[in-house]
Amino acid sequence: MLILAIDTALEACAAAVLDTDAGELLAREQLLMKRGHAEALMPMIARVMKSADLAFTSLDRIAVTVGPGSFTGLRVGISAARGLALAAKRPAVGLTTLSAYAAAIVGQNGTAPVISAIDARHDHVYFQIVAGDGSQLVRPGVARIDEAIAASQFGAPHLVGDGARLLADRWPKDAPQPVTVDAQPAPDISWVAWLGAAADPETNPARPFYLKAPDAKPTAGPPLAQAASS
Repeated sequence: MLILAIDTALEACAAAVLDTDAGELLAREQLLMKRGHAEALMPMIARVMKSADLAFTSLDRIAVTVGPGSFTGLRVGISAARGLALAAKRPAVGLTTLSAYAAAIVGQNGTAPVISAIDARHDHVYFQIVAGDGSQLVRPGVARIDEAIAASQFGAPHLVGDGARLLADRWPKDAPQPVTVDAQPAPDISWVAWLGAAADPETNPARPFYLKAPDAKPTAGPPLAQAASS
């Protein structure tokens, strides 16, 4: 199976092509960035596909991170994935950013629980807790940092994600201490690809996975018709 993986959910723009039969990435590229995903993504995908020496019609599916993350970044990645999937007549699958973060730790076949955490700002994090085998312990949610820490009652965990350091800095000294703290700014694109290969397109659609409303809200004002006539 040939998978094109895309990630623009957080502070990186990444794309990769995975050949599951060979068990390896044929090409990958990642750029760390807070802004500019829209301008960077399509040229990056073109370079990755050229490096892999593949036509889009050779792909079996397209995988993309669907959140939590930046509202703007998510729209860029999901729109690209859906557009390419439509043009190539291939399925697009969506993977949560939290699961992509956790996959790298679960793939090590350890036993400690894994807490994926993403900075949701205002002293909150998006988080999910899975067992060492990947089974779900606490469903994805958004909570205050202290509440997320309190939800971990499963022993010393691995902390991963761009919010991992936020949890580690507030971790109670009398609780079992984290095994590792991996505050990477974005998930490894190779795991987005592997999760995409395993996901069912019917139950994992490429659509945004939001856990809270956007921080920015429209400014209150008169209706457009009224404003136009004034």
